[in-house]
Amino acid sequence: MPLLIEPMKKSFFFTVQKNDAGQYIIPQELAEQFGFADGAKMRVDVSDTEIILSRSTFNLNKIYVEATNACNLGCRTCMRNAWDEPLGQMEWRTYEAVLQGAASCSPLPLLFFGGFGEPLAHPELIRMIAAARGLGIAVELITNGTLLTEKLIQPMIECGVQRVWVSIDGASRESYTDVRLGDQLASVIHNVSLLNSLRKKHPLGYPKIGVAFVAMRRNLHELPEVIRLGKQLGADRFSVSNVYPHTRELVSEGLYARAMQDGNLQSSVWSTEISLPRMDLDANVLDVIGKIYNARTQLQVARRTVRTGGDSCPFAESGSLAVRWDGEVSPCLPLLHTHENYLCQNLRVSQSFSFGNVNAQPLRAIWERGEYQQFRERLLQFDFSPCVFCNSCNMAEANLEDCFGNSQPACGGCLWAQGFIQCP
Repeated sequence: MPLLIEPMKKSFFFTVQKNDAGQYIIPQELAEQFGFADGAKMRVDVSDTEIILSRSTFNLNKIYVEATNACNLGCRTCMRNAWDEPLGQMEWRTYEAVLQGAASCSPLPLLFFGGFGEPLAHPELIRMIAAARGLGIAVELITNGTLLTEKLIQPMIECGVQRVWVSIDGASRESYTDVRLGDQLASVIHNVSLLNSLRKKHPLGYPKIGVAFVAMRRNLHELPEVIRLGKQLGADRFSVSNVYPHTRELVSEGLYARAMQDGNLQSSVWSTEISLPRMDLDANVLDVIGKIYNARTQLQVARRTVRTGGDSCPFAESGSLAVRWDGEVSPCLPLLHTHENYLCQNLRVSQSFSFGNVNAQPLRAIWERGEYQQFRERLLQFDFSPCVFCNSCNMAEANLEDCFGNSQPACGGCLWAQGFIQCP
């Protein structure tokens, strides 16, 4: 399963109060941050000891901006190896439309430069960042690090970029080159080290540094060293994802075959509950936990339930959308481009899907479209057929329809929604 290693979430106490009508009052800070609004629908997960209240689908919280889908590398893990899509760069008028939409939201959403290209390859990226920051919009980006030179680092710091994620899939020259198909590790280390040094001049130490790692059989042994290297370079967050199998070769590199086989036995009221204390996670302990832990098990550690993901869209739950380089607005990153991937050994074609284009209508109007709101609510309920785990009929060969009667996009075959793949 993907891992996200980050600082612990903020905890605090507040006094429960009622208003004159006898209704309980939610602290204003939480109401604003998580999109509490009249008529907004929110998902609630309840256990014996805690209530997990997910963000409202009403508020736009994060915008992925694909500045370009071109890249200077040819990594074996990249979706660009399994599509036939035109390459392009976002025009300024398109980006201005994105900014206008973002600026109309309250609170302001985060702008994340990512998608399926290298953001630093866009010649106007710094201008794009500066324009967003001028409106008070927080900015993050992800990069392979090869183009992260001082010429770009200095204005990023001056603009106040909040975080830079760097993709590092190996801590040794051999392992990195095996995945990235280019001997660039020394250059990446130099660039990130320079970023870490120069950012100390910023009053808040911005941009913070994160490391993204794609785990495969061929490089999993490198993860401890990647984390060690990342810490040396100043990283305080590490996002680990499984590999997304665009090719048949990558299917054998996956680390979740058993989880997919067990997936049709999702946790339910009939699951066995196992409560464990805190332990030293040495090889013996991990081996035993691996033997007892599967989809039929509700595992608790120190009275906290281990959430494994599944039947939940991380993009809908976080209030995110994605804008392709040409202005098309998709509900998530996987739907930006038509591409191939594999469910076990079976080929699946995921068709791109858009709810509108920012060059034709305002971004906020697209977000608030009735069809789009209904789709986000459907994603929270996740009433789609279990194509990831069943994968036994021809409907699983594409995301156009499913046996529950859903039409495009039918998300039952999405590996993000089942917790196997994740993005920063």
